[in-house]
Amino acid sequence: MSLAEPVRQRIESMLAQHRVVLFMKGTRNAPSCGFSAATAGALNELLDDYATVDVLADEEIRQGIKDFGNWPTIPQLYVNGELVGGADIVQGMAASGELHTLLGLPQPDRTPPEITISDAAAVQIRNALGDAEGMGLFLAIDARFQPQFQLREIQGSEIRAVANGIDVLFDPASAKRAKGAHIGWTETAQGEGLSIDLPAAPPKVHGLDVHALKRLLDEGRITVIDVRSADERKIAPFAGAEILDASSHERLVKLPKETPLAFLCHHGNSSARAAEHFREQGFRVVHNIVGGIEAWSSEIDAGVPHY
Repeated sequence: MSLAEPVRQRIESMLAQHRVVLFMKGTRNAPSCGFSAATAGALNELLDDYATVDVLADEEIRQGIKDFGNWPTIPQLYVNGELVGGADIVQGMAASGELHTLLGLPQPDRTPPEITISDAAAVQIRNALGDAEGMGLFLAIDARFQPQFQLREIQGSEIRAVANGIDVLFDPASAKRAKGAHIGWTETAQGEGLSIDLPAAPPKVHGLDVHALKRLLDEGRITVIDVRSADERKIAPFAGAEILDASSHERLVKLPKETPLAFLCHHGNSSARAAEHFREQGFRVVHNIVGGIEAWSSEIDAGVPHY
C-alpha cells in the first residue's frame, strides 16, 4: 500500500520535532498491548522524557507508520529520525547496552545481584534444564516488580548470577530489582512451582480510609493527589490537593521518593491505578483513598457535594 503524502508529512513532522519517538498501542503510562508495554518499559528505564504516538487513536498513522518504515508491526522506535526496530530488538539492545550507546547514555551497571536459591528449588531447576542444551533460566522483573521465569536461548549479553550451583540470567533492569532475591519452591493446594521474594520491591499500595486521611492531613503528614477530571473537581473540590494531569505528571514523579502520597478519585478505582503507577516510579509510601471523594463527603465533610 502506498503512503499518502499528507500522512508521510505528518510522520516526518513528528520525527523532526522529537529525537526519540515510540509509535505504540496506548501510551507510555497506559500501554494497550504487551509488546508496547515491554518497549515502553525499556525506554522508561533510560529516559525521563520521550515522545509517544498512540496508533490506536489515529488509524492513518497506525497503517502509515508501517508503510513509512516498511516495518509490519507495532511498536516501532525511532531515534534521530531513523527506525530502530520493534519490541524484541529494543529489549535486546537494552540488555546489551547498545540502546544506551544509541541514546548517548552511560553503559548499564552489569554487577550480578546477590541472590539465593533453596535446595528444593535448585533440584527442580536442574531437572527443567537437564535436556535444554543452550537454554538458560532467565528472571525478568518488570517495573511493578512482577517476576517472570523464562527458559530461553542464551544470547551472551545477559547478566549472570550464580546461587546453589544454578546460573540465573538477567537484563540490567531486572538485575537491579533482583538484589537480595530468594528463589524457593512452594507447594500449595493450588499447585506447586517456583516462588520469589524481592526485598528491593517498594512496599505495596495501602488502602487509606478517610478518617485516617483526615488525621494525616491535620498533622501535615500526607500529600493528596487528585486524579479526577477538571469537571469532577469543579463539582466537588478537595482543598489543598495536587492535581494529576498530563502537565503535572513530570513534576510530581520528581518529588522525593519518601514523600507520603494519597491518591483520590470519585470512588477509589482510578486512584488505585494511579497509586500503583507512582509505586512503580519508586515511591515507597503510597496510599489509595478508599471510597474516594464520596466517602470523604459521607463521613468527613458533608459540605462536599455528591455527584
